[in-house]
Amino acid sequence: MIGIFSALALLLVFGLIGACSDKKNTSGATGSGGATTESSVVPWDYKIEQAKVGDLIGGDMTLLPNNDMLPNDGNFATGDQVWVLSFMTAEMKTGDDGKNDVKLSGWTPLKTFKTESAAKTDMSQLKTEIQTEVDLIGVYKTQYGDKHRDFAVVSMPSGHKVKQPISDERYTAIKDKKRVKIVLEEVHDFSNYDLAMSKFRGWAE
Repeated sequence: MIGIFSALALLLVFGLIGACSDKKNTSGATGSGGATTESSVVPWDYKIEQAKVGDLIGGDMTLLPNNDMLPNDGNFATGDQVWVLSFMTAEMKTGDDGKNDVKLSGWTPLKTFKTESAAKTDMSQLKTEIQTEVDLIGVYKTQYGDKHRDFAVVSMPSGHKVKQPISDERYTAIKDKKRVKIVLEEVHDFSNYDLAMSKFRGWAE
């Protein structure tokens, strides 16, 4: 596990899948039409890919094919195959009208590893899945012609509401419940472990 991490903290959810705390927060920013918006930058995802070491520049190295530069902490040589952990962030804005706007960053290389298994071990500390129980706001049906769709609305730990399509069977099973079990994926910030993004990942019942 990356050494700079601190204690685990379940954080919030933003809009459709939710978010709570942020590294950069701007409150009261004015959008179009004078509407007030709040902006948050949160960790969004991690991935592992294989790359080849290119040029060595001082204590750094480039990674092919994109020539991304990272510190050469593993003492790699030109031509070596390495496994790269990359991250993505999301900038989220919520207006006074309650509408959410999400802008994803590009992938940025974070750290290199000699083996895929070592990279996966690190990523497993940054992306974790947990089961938790949340309030069920309610279920409802929509009808168009002879077709219908079922939806459930749950309140995430932050208090934000999440709407998910559900089957007729799940509609019947949960329509009278006040609480339901769901699966959350927590995506933690690599430099501040207490900052996390919680995503709805399915039903636990």
